[in-house]
Amino acid sequence: MSWKIKALKKSIWVFHVNTGACNNCDIEIVNLLTPRFDVERFGIKLVGSPRHADALLVTGVGTRQAARRLQEVYRQTPKPCAVFCMGACACGMGIFDGAYHVAGPVDNIIKEVDPNAIIAYVPGCPPKPQAMISGVVKALAAIG
Repeated sequence: MSWKIKALKKSIWVFHVNTGACNNCDIEIVNLLTPRFDVERFGIKLVGSPRHADALLVTGVGTRQAARRLQEVYRQTPKPCAVFCMGACACGMGIFDGAYHVAGPVDNIIKEVDPNAIIAYVPGCPPKPQAMISGVVKALAAIG
């Protein structure tokens, strides 16, 4: 196991990317950062640059406008980089399935860049903070 994977399991820095969400998932993510849920006890920290991130926290359906930008953000992250799809829209397009402005689900957009990307899904509309914490912790346990 490489040192990067070991570090990823101990302290994960995430960069949040909104690819066309209605902001319900974003509100729940902001709720995660409050002292009530204290995600920093798991080593999860929100960073302001994808170049410092170990993982991407993606919310929203992959719109045509956001698809290229999401791919560019993914290219900027150091590898291995986990991608957490938060919410029904990011996991499988939700209510926007078949809409004219949708490029596809987030995992398909990321896999165009890296077919071996580590992708985890946390469904819900919006997913509750407890579900997000559980999904991230379980995904980190499965990495190594």
